[in-house]
Amino acid sequence: MEWLVGPFEVTFVQRALWGGVLVSLICALAGTWVVLRGMAFLGDAMSHGMLPGVALASLLGGNLLLGAAAGAAVMAAGVTVLEHSPRLSRDTAIGLLFVGMLSLGVIIVSRSGSFAVDLTGFLFGDVLAVRERDLWHLGVALLLAALISLAGHRAFVALSFDERKAHTLGLRPRLARAAMLGLVTLAIVASFHVVGTLLVFGLLIAPPAAALPWARRVPAVMAGAALLGITATVIGLLLSWHLGTAAGATIAGVAVLQFFLSAGIAGLRGRRVALPSPTP
Repeated sequence: MEWLVGPFEVTFVQRALWGGVLVSLICALAGTWVVLRGMAFLGDAMSHGMLPGVALASLLGGNLLLGAAAGAAVMAAGVTVLEHSPRLSRDTAIGLLFVGMLSLGVIIVSRSGSFAVDLTGFLFGDVLAVRERDLWHLGVALLLAALISLAGHRAFVALSFDERKAHTLGLRPRLARAAMLGLVTLAIVASFHVVGTLLVFGLLIAPPAAALPWARRVPAVMAGAALLGITATVIGLLLSWHLGTAAGATIAGVAVLQFFLSAGIAGLRGRRVALPSPTP
């Protein structure tokens, strides 16, 4: 029992746990739409695209959260402009912005005297360094994500499953796309300090994807994703404490492992249903 409870008696681990729980809830709300809409590549690009803003804010001694928001906003604006280009496919445009923004971020970080430390922190985060102020920021972000999800739920559902129907119902799909992109951006910006710009993608995608085979309704997918994300946080922190591994990476790794377990079990269940019943 001490193995399970002992780590969470430490104050900074408690803050890390609460930070992971809040991030899991935010990512469940946003990540469900990313999975249903098929926006995984865009989500990955967005998580990398904010690196220049974070690096520049750090170099100038500014607010990292504002820097992340600025970088993500530039990435989102670039995607919006380029995806309407008749000569470029959407994936090509996103890929070019992805590499360009990541390269710019590394160039900016390389100007720092502590290049390796800064880049590691930006890319992989430090969940064990979460402060009480960060928890308040995450709480506000969760509230905003919940409000956006509630207000846009009907339009998001129509957009994810039948965009033409969204037009027919007068749900303004362009505005819905912008709101959905804003929700994903909010989740990524709010969460990067906990698991970094690289690993936030794991919590954004893996829990909803793992919950999807077991739920028929969008709210059920979100609830399952939240539960899986929180479970990954608890298990990841425990493993990190006892094995001496990087906490953020361990949490993200557990989340991805949950997806493969879910997909494997769902596959076996489907195969068993498809097999003919044995004859007596």
